[in-house]
Amino acid sequence: MPLWPVYTGTNEPHDGITLLPPPPPWRAFNGGPVLDPPDATADADAVSPDRTHRAETYRATSQTVQLVNAALYLRRPLLVTGPPGTGKSSLVYAVARELGLGPVLRWNITSRSTLHDGLYQYDPLSRLYAARNAPAAEAGIEDHLRLGPLGTALLPYARPRTLLIDEIDKSDLDLPNDLLNVLEEGQYEIPELIRTARETPTAEVMIDGTDQRVAVEGGRVRCRTFPFVVLTSNGEREFPPAFLRRCVTLRLRQPDDRHLADIVRAHFDGEPDAYAQTLISRFLSRVGGGDLATDQLLNAIYLARSSGLDIDSLDELAEQLMPYLSEASPTDAF
Repeated sequence: MPLWPVYTGTNEPHDGITLLPPPPPWRAFNGGPVLDPPDATADADAVSPDRTHRAETYRATSQTVQLVNAALYLRRPLLVTGPPGTGKSSLVYAVARELGLGPVLRWNITSRSTLHDGLYQYDPLSRLYAARNAPAAEAGIEDHLRLGPLGTALLPYARPRTLLIDEIDKSDLDLPNDLLNVLEEGQYEIPELIRTARETPTAEVMIDGTDQRVAVEGGRVRCRTFPFVVLTSNGEREFPPAFLRRCVTLRLRQPDDRHLADIVRAHFDGEPDAYAQTLISRFLSRVGGGDLATDQLLNAIYLARSSGLDIDSLDELAEQLMPYLSEASPTDAF
């Protein structure tokens, strides 16, 4: 029987992803040969202490749980918007941990990012150098090509990979439109491999995150199960309607007092003490005046618990740790 919700937001790992129902007919893919899911420890960066902590301590709202499951069921990307510090990028790590989806692939977007960067990188100069130095034993083109995070996510894995496309609103204006076809079709081509497919129909190429190689046949990649893709945005720009209709959109807001207390309990493994409660109240009273991030509050609480400072010193330090993040915001006293 299908399972709803597949992602529960409880942070308890389980194998419920196997109970996900078949995709809608218009989102079914048949890529191959099928690849086994990667080991959770295959990518050292993906299991670093900071990412592991974020996955274990993330606290999802009921709206977040509902829309994550909608994206999983529909095999659609999840566009997560909201102010800085509301847990947009942490969400993908929590989902991957709970559902056992392996290392999270991460693509950090800048104004210079292109679709090609996300799919694969090819170094023709290194290939030319290798040919000049050892023409009789020239390495294949695949030795100078590596799949990017998006290109790796779209490999035909038996289980969905998780991909974080972080800060998509910082991209060039063309990138969201360039992503449309790849995210809709779940496939892409590598022209450099297509040109050599007659002589080398199968190429072993390296994937993102590790030095593992996978087989790419005929220079074409098509997914088997659509990856769980999270695109984050700080709301700094609008996206084309064609892009938005292909995504499930989750809008995060600053957490309320109960949610903040839950976050503090998760990060510090216990109930907030009296001074932490005071900091939470002060943080909430300032939210309406400008942008604040939850990790600013967590930093202040950590120092209050570990520094041994007196109350007056803590108040002064907390004010300096929690300035508004936008220059146009007021600078009223803490």
